[in-house]
Amino acid sequence: MNSHGKLNSDIKFLAKSEIRLKILSELYNHPNNIRGIVNKTKITYSSVSSNMAKLEQNNHIKKIKNKYHVNPMTVIYFKTLMDFKNSIELITAYNTFWGKHNIKQLNLESIKSITDLKESELIETTPLDIYRTHNVIKEQLIKSNSVKAIFPYLHPDYPQLIENILKNNGNVELIIPNDINKALMSQINEKIRRTALKEKRLKVNPAKSDLKIYLTICDESMGLGLFKNDGSFDQNRIVISENEKSRDWALNLFESIKEVA
Repeated sequence: MNSHGKLNSDIKFLAKSEIRLKILSELYNHPNNIRGIVNKTKITYSSVSSNMAKLEQNNHIKKIKNKYHVNPMTVIYFKTLMDFKNSIELITAYNTFWGKHNIKQLNLESIKSITDLKESELIETTPLDIYRTHNVIKEQLIKSNSVKAIFPYLHPDYPQLIENILKNNGNVELIIPNDINKALMSQINEKIRRTALKEKRLKVNPAKSDLKIYLTICDESMGLGLFKNDGSFDQNRIVISENEKSRDWALNLFESIKEVA
């Protein structure tokens, strides 16, 4: 069997058994014996014993001083499989957000690291609260002293929210279409705007091409919105998170879009 065939065989062997993945998860964090794995996972002794025997036979684990350790190559397989598994779970959980939406402005790195959003929350409007998504973003902006954002459209509240940040000596960096830039700047107090531009607390990156994504990165949170496949922005749902990994994910996406916008 060539190396490509062996790789496929190894991954299939690990992926098709949830028990093997649970065993590897435990051993990856803490080398242990069979009885210890049984106590940790609550899986029956016979199932743990038989699957660990198979893992050892296939050179995925090895016994050192009465404890089993995961072999280095299997660590790579395992982490890759878990990243993929977590990605699928995230996409499935937020199917209404990712499904039937335009994700072309998510670069390859953002897609590969999509699991960084696993602690995020899907916010959706309801018949009783049709402004829920906007109010969540508005609250994030009100509480922040530093904001990076991609605005593909101009909400009437944005000029005042941005002006307030600048008035309090905060920092704002935007990626926005030219027409929205003109409309936004005209509604911000001229003195505050000029001072912020001079002090480089306000930076505007006019987009040369259409923006098909909405993104906010605030002091302690991020928010992501997408366009539908029909070209309209989906104002009914956003993903938000206060997790540091999610904010880093959003910052990397912002910088990559800024390079090509």
